[in-house]
Amino acid sequence: MAPLCALSSAEPRTNTVAGVTLTENPGHAFASVAARLGQESACADRLGTLLGASAPGVSAWVRSDPMSAFWMAPDQWMVSAPFSTHEDLATHLTDHFGTTASITEQTDAWVCFDMHGDGVERVIQLCANFDIETMPVGSATRSVIHYMGVYVLRSAPDALTVLGGRSSAGSLHHALLTAMKSAL
Repeated sequence: MAPLCALSSAEPRTNTVAGVTLTENPGHAFASVAARLGQESACADRLGTLLGASAPGVSAWVRSDPMSAFWMAPDQWMVSAPFSTHEDLATHLTDHFGTTASITEQTDAWVCFDMHGDGVERVIQLCANFDIETMPVGSATRSVIHYMGVYVLRSAPDALTVLGGRSSAGSLHHALLTAMKSAL
């Protein structure tokens, strides 16, 4: 048995429309971190130690090597790392956080699409309900694309990462690709 990407192929799908590229990215391991009651500060401190920076606050995303994390809710974060080196990310985080946090494996729950090129803002403006133009690099926001809950991470002025439910990977890909074709 060979693993498949979220779009049911052995290789990640890439589409390019008028200089904007949309790439399925299966190379991330994900785990959610939720501080336990009374351990909020200790949990944030341990996350900061892991990232080499303060734990991300509201709408923030901290990228470091090899871990990154974005804020999901008060005292809750999504942590990611390269799947090739952190296939057991949740176990690593459980050891690191000890009793300060509850860790949940999330890798197979999410599909990750990277989008880059001149025009990504026009694409997102067509399909999501937030102001992408005011979203700075290093930020994260929760939104909806065609009734699907997503997280959008701003990695560069012309680059975004969109995380959505793996069970809706085909629908999310279709919505993004349709918006690309309409916007560009």
